[in-house]
Amino acid sequence: MNSLPRTTLAPLLCALAATVHAQKIGDVSTAFQWVGPNHKIVVEAYDDPLVQGVTCYVARARTGGIKGGLGLAEDRAEASIACRQVGPVHFKEPLPREDEVFSERMSVLFKRLRVVRMVDGGRNTLIYLTYADKLIEGSPRNSLTAVPIDRATPIPLRK
Repeated sequence: MNSLPRTTLAPLLCALAATVHAQKIGDVSTAFQWVGPNHKIVVEAYDDPLVQGVTCYVARARTGGIKGGLGLAEDRAEASIACRQVGPVHFKEPLPREDEVFSERMSVLFKRLRVVRMVDGGRNTLIYLTYADKLIEGSPRNSLTAVPIDRATPIPLRK
């Protein structure tokens, strides 16, 4: 039986590990719809794939109605984020100064909600920014949160 060489297997495992899945925490209805699901604000939790012990909670609009029920609606480009240390912090590998942690589709085509992690090395703090972009024009609406890391655990930076 042939096995994959380590040089092939390592990037594959990293790619699989970097796949981030949201865990739905809850939702609230914001407008009743006669047909299809109601308009909602959904709260989801995302664990940072490279920083064990940090979870981001994102609240965002989900369009209901017939289009929303069929997955054809375009959600609003508004979101809120709060990231917190939820356990001991461990870095799986050195971090780039700026990196997209996760993104999710907000419309059938071209619109995505993105969360970017930035490192403030001087303050030993992780900054998380959420915003929506669109192929033609994005939205300046954004939300920002910071997670200070104990100085006894310096943030390793990719060179």
